[in-house]
Amino acid sequence: MSYRYLKSLSLLAALLAVSGCASFTYYAQSVGGQLDVVAKRQPIARLLRAPTTPPALKAQLSDVLAIRQFAAQSLHLPDNASYRGYTDLQRQYVVWNVVATPPFSMRPRQWCFPVVGCVSYRGYFRQRRAEDFAAPLRQRGDDVAVIGVPAYSTLGWFDDPVLNTTITWPKARLASLIFHELTHQVLYIKGDTAFNESFAMTVEEEGVHRWLEQRQDAEALARYRVDRHRQEQFTQLVMTTRAELVQLYAKDMTTEERVTAKARRFAVLRERYQRLRTEWGGYAGYDRWFAQDLNNAHIAALDTYREYVPAFRALLAQQQGDLQAFYAAARVLGSLPEAQRQAQLRELTDAPIQ
Repeated sequence: MSYRYLKSLSLLAALLAVSGCASFTYYAQSVGGQLDVVAKRQPIARLLRAPTTPPALKAQLSDVLAIRQFAAQSLHLPDNASYRGYTDLQRQYVVWNVVATPPFSMRPRQWCFPVVGCVSYRGYFRQRRAEDFAAPLRQRGDDVAVIGVPAYSTLGWFDDPVLNTTITWPKARLASLIFHELTHQVLYIKGDTAFNESFAMTVEEEGVHRWLEQRQDAEALARYRVDRHRQEQFTQLVMTTRAELVQLYAKDMTTEERVTAKARRFAVLRERYQRLRTEWGGYAGYDRWFAQDLNNAHIAALDTYREYVPAFRALLAQQQGDLQAFYAAARVLGSLPEAQRQAQLRELTDAPIQ
């Protein structure tokens, strides 16, 4: 058993020791869920040698190791045991996140934890527990979303495995996941989700682009660019609605008027999506998101992932694409007080990319 594994277990035990009754229950399910992931983890190298491993899974696991090697050698991401193991949880998602906002606000409620700081969600390893936590939030009038999550990072506290929830993804999408989660091990600013996710998203996109170029897979690279363009259009569509809702909630209106106007804004969002879907030639990749009973919380859950991506792209360009220099510059940025950090990110967003 490794020192880091023992250190991680000690941290989890400490969380249980210092928590109150309600917190104890939450941390207990977190500890149990994480230990379940760890206990079921099998080294990919061993699975590749095993005659009982299905051929399709062997091919997928071989791809993972190739992606993992590229991450370490070409992207200078941590060269450790993360994503060199595989866990089959025999379920669709690894965790379910609960996101909540007041009914007339786009600011998600925050929950604070040791190590990661304050975040805009509560994660549960069982959907029923997530729904149980969400129920009283709904009863008091919050907009609530319970979101299934196929993967997450422990920020290097454990050797995160590839999961059955993602192993069947297309190679480019699987690579983007591995690059993204490993980037959280490079730099993670406690309590600043927008910074962390935008930084990881920038490395993810740059990494997949370089990986596909190295493979000389022009067709996959073209598909990836189309997918990313659609994702940016979808994000812009949702963020436009978010801005409109922020303006709406700031107006002096009766509750009844706000309810009606809010419903209209979500109806307009769906209408805009249908037009965008037509532009895409009927591509239905976001139909499942729009099939939900959308509310503020669904939008808030998407809010911070790309907020500072333009800023980090500009920072990467300033380093002439040198990822190691980019990581160092991002660390300097992350060490600044929050207000100063945000100001510099805004400056970078407005800066022309050379």
